[in-house]
Amino acid sequence: MSEIDNFRQRVFHIIAAIPLGQVTTYGDVARMAGSPRAARQVGGVLKKLPPGSTLPWHRVVNRHGEISLQGEDFKRQRQALLAEGIFFAQGKIDLLKYGWQG
Repeated sequence: MSEIDNFRQRVFHIIAAIPLGQVTTYGDVARMAGSPRAARQVGGVLKKLPPGSTLPWHRVVNRHGEISLQGEDFKRQRQALLAEGIFFAQGKIDLLKYGWQG
């Protein structure tokens, strides 16, 4: 298995473990996966999820507690988070309240 496939698998396992009603950041996922400087690569892994994936990708936000996606993807992620009881104040999620560190 290549290093890229190993990283992808670690990212999948970490995101699958994020509890309902909590979020983590791209950077925290990268750190937990053993590649602390790979936050952008975490985003790339999530962007390539197969259709119908049940991985809770919507629980990953940027380091400011904001959704990085735009348009319909932004709306889908925001709705999924709101449905789990995660609320926004001035467009941001309180990472101290809803954050998960693994």
